[in-house]
Amino acid sequence: MTTNYIEQYQHLEERLIQFGKEMPGPMTGFARLHKKAVEDGALSAKTKELMALAISIAVHCEGCIVYHVHDAVAAGATRQELLETLGVGLLMSGGPGSMYVALAMDAIEQFLPDGPG
Repeated sequence: MTTNYIEQYQHLEERLIQFGKEMPGPMTGFARLHKKAVEDGALSAKTKELMALAISIAVHCEGCIVYHVHDAVAAGATRQELLETLGVGLLMSGGPGSMYVALAMDAIEQFLPDGPG
């Protein structure tokens, strides 16, 4: 059965908002770091989100994959850009990373407005 990554993204958002209300110090600091780290600069926000997605594969973080697929799509990433990013994540993580590539493929197909290629 395929995970509903849109629902998972919404659930994670809700839980992190709740955590931020109960522990505003750490979450406020992290939210600011996230915002500054991925804003446009010498590299575009889209490029930075794709980098974060590749790292998410390499460190085997399913929640991170959900977030960065969502945010990369929101930043304008195409299916081909996302797939090439998964290739880099696989390069950096080997066999175990291939399992996370499979999960990321499901997330891409759910978050991209035009669905599977």
